[in-house]
Parts: sequence; structure tokens; C-alpha cells
Amino acid sequence: MEFESAEDAREFYEMYGRRMGFTIRNNRTRRSLKDNSIIGREFVCSKEGFRADKYANRENRILPSRPATREGCNAMLRIAAKDGGKWIIYGFIKEHNHELNPSKIPPRRSHRIAFCEDEKDLKIRELSTELHRERKKSAAYQEQLEMVLKYVEEHTQRLSLKVELVFKTVRELEIEEQDDLDSE
Repeated sequence: MEFESAEDAREFYEMYGRRMGFTIRNNRTRRSLKDNSIIGREFVCSKEGFRADKYANRENRILPSRPATREGCNAMLRIAAKDGGKWIIYGFIKEHNHELNPSKIPPRRSHRIAFCEDEKDLKIRELSTELHRERKKSAAYQEQLEMVLKYVEEHTQRLSLKVELVFKTVRELEIEEQDDLDSE
């Protein structure tokens, strides 16, 4: 078979796996030594291989270990880039070493992610709108505060002038009173 892209091949194998009763995962990626572009991919049954001993036999474990999900299954699809940008299958193992059950396959991860992303996008939009409203309010409050401060400053200057005038008047009166007392 031939595919337009590696993602098309992955999609094909994923849909095949769903119909047969297994899920897949990426296993290997081969890169070109010339330009580091991807030239090969390997998709395997999600039960391929075994859990590494360092995870299975950990000491000082706080939580109990999760059930083993890898059973050494060899089923896989290997693709390679062909000149012209197409991808071809060059390795396929059909046999699984475990039971296949199409009814037990969970929803596609991409659908769960899309749903979550939609919820996240909606929440981001809501929060962005709220932030924009709050910034507008903040700008209006700042403008009002600046007007109040300007009014207070002008009022304080007028009061200062009045206090200064009252002080001068009181001073003059005291001087006049002192002069009257001195003349008597």
C-alpha cells in the first residue's frame, strides 16, 4: 500500500486496529543522516514489549504499581518514505499474542483531546473576554482616580492659599495689636 503522508499511514493502521480490537502507539522513528528528516516510522500494538524492570520492581514505592499493559505482542506496521514524498509499507506483522476485542477499544485519543481543547479554548475565550472587560474597567477607574486626585490637588492648593492669606491676616492683626499696645 502507498500513503500520501506518515500521518495517513498511522490513521489507516489505527482504524484497522480499532476494527480488529487493538490500539496502537508510535514505536520508532528513523531519520535521514543527510537532513535529519523522518524517513521511516514504526507503529506497534499498544501491548508490544514489556514494562522495564526498573519500573516494575521499584523499591520504596508509595503507590501500588499499575497493572501490566504490555504483553510482548509483535504486531506492527513499518513504513518508509519513498522518492516523491509518498510512504510505503515495508513491514507488517498481523499476529497478536493476546485476545482482540473491538468492543473494549476506548474512544480515540484525538477525539478526547479535541473535546478537551474545545473546552479549554472556550475557557480561554471566556477568561480573555473577562480580562478585557476588567482592563477597560481598570482604565476607567484609573481615569476617575486621576480626576479625583487632580481635583484634590487643586483644592489643596486653594486651601493652602487661603490658609496662607489667613495666616498673613492674623500676623498683620497681631502686629497691629502689638503696635497699639506699644503706643499706649
